[in-house]
Amino acid sequence: MARPKSDDKRNALLLAAEQVFAERGLAAAPTSAISRQAGVAEGTLFTYFRTKDDLVNALYRSIKLELADALMAHFPRQGPVRDRLEYLWNAFVDWGVANPQRLNVLDQLSVADIVTDESKAVGYEPFAEIEALAQHSIRTEILQAYPCEFIAASMKALAETTMGFMNAYPAESGLYRKIGFDVFWRGVARKAD
Repeated sequence: MARPKSDDKRNALLLAAEQVFAERGLAAAPTSAISRQAGVAEGTLFTYFRTKDDLVNALYRSIKLELADALMAHFPRQGPVRDRLEYLWNAFVDWGVANPQRLNVLDQLSVADIVTDESKAVGYEPFAEIEALAQHSIRTEILQAYPCEFIAASMKALAETTMGFMNAYPAESGLYRKIGFDVFWRGVARKAD
């Protein structure tokens, strides 16, 4: 009779995959290195994940859902668009500064061909409210009529640049956080204040 699967072991494998992907990159990370990092036999990895692709997809979904929780748990559903976007900015910057390895791996996984459309849909779903806010803000002429994907990518790129400066200059991290958001806002708002 097979032993029941352990959430602790599954989570250890996901964390090990994250660490190995961060060090080696997705393509150069064999399952043997992931198993070794997790302290389990390689066969154990395949008890939890049928293939490396399954492991990659599970890790992608896990990180995206953690990020969604960090951004959306206390997201203000009312108030000025600028304030709501600044809340998202700060929540993302806080998460990224606290989880640089996880952010690095998420960036790798986000462009990986082996991440399935189903996993992408699971990862996107908690963020649909943000896209709806952006679309509404474009229709009501608060934001420039740019594609939502471009606005999101611009926000992410500027936030990651901001995180880099915050890490490099910790004494001025609050200043860089504010500058970063101001640059983003002035770039997407129809009337920046």
